[in-house]
Amino acid sequence: MSRNDVIRATDVRKSFGQLQAVNGVSFHVREGQCFGLLGPNGAGKSTLINMIYGTTLRGSGELTVFGLDPSHEARSIKRRIGVVTQDNALDESLTVRENMEIYAAFASVPRDQRAPRVQELLHYMNLGHKQNEPIASLSGGMKRRLVFVRALLNNPELIILDEPTTGLDPAVRHLLWGKVKQLKAEGKTVLLTTHYMHEAEVLCDQLLIMSAGQVIAGGSPEQLRAEHTPGYVAAFDDPPRLAALKAHAESHGLQASQDSSGLYIRAPHLEMLLRFQSENNCAAIQMRPSNLEDVFLQLTGQELTADA
Repeated sequence: MSRNDVIRATDVRKSFGQLQAVNGVSFHVREGQCFGLLGPNGAGKSTLINMIYGTTLRGSGELTVFGLDPSHEARSIKRRIGVVTQDNALDESLTVRENMEIYAAFASVPRDQRAPRVQELLHYMNLGHKQNEPIASLSGGMKRRLVFVRALLNNPELIILDEPTTGLDPAVRHLLWGKVKQLKAEGKTVLLTTHYMHEAEVLCDQLLIMSAGQVIAGGSPEQLRAEHTPGYVAAFDDPPRLAALKAHAESHGLQASQDSSGLYIRAPHLEMLLRFQSENNCAAIQMRPSNLEDVFLQLTGQELTADA
């Protein structure tokens, strides 16, 4: 293992009966990186996370976390990891502070440090004013921030964020993005799974895109865009004309794809799309640089959404 590798996976596989949930996945996560795992439901992301955390044993291949094997050194690994789970799993009958002090005990925070550590993190996540409130009184965004507090109680070296902002409004999502950037600036390593492509572009240094248990692409957001979807995209929503516009685009060497939401035309230069509009007397509903959503569509032919 490289001195700077926090996670290293080589040809990792895991089956459940006839289902090959993870099929020959290899990657490494370096210290201080935010590394993103992307893919639709059923891609194998959660199984991979569970193997890293030690709650699921891998079938074959090599996997190390901090140079340790989670198959038989999971306890040592967990002491150095914090996890923001998909489910909040908070005790609704207790107050915010009571919840966190109980979890601090579970995280082996020394008794005399629990209260100060909880106070520090509640203020860090803008929840200090809610410490004596019952969990049931918190908004969804506040509960999500509290799960971040819980994950940070043991001052982890590696933080696993499993779809941390699903269902949150944009303001809370941006707040949490800021906190993740702060943690990375402090030298923490972050492993992120998300269905939000913009979230991955904002936070991740490196990405792994999975589908049906396999890796289909990897690299930085910039590398993935440059390799798979360079240039610009124009979206059109004019049902009677979409077939003709698609045919015209393809006859002029432009990439065109159509789904239930409309027609998407990709070109290496913005001027080509502007000329296409002029020649066809049409107006795009959106014109923008390509993004990670385009990369995923290009590679798999499907949108990367939470209900995919």
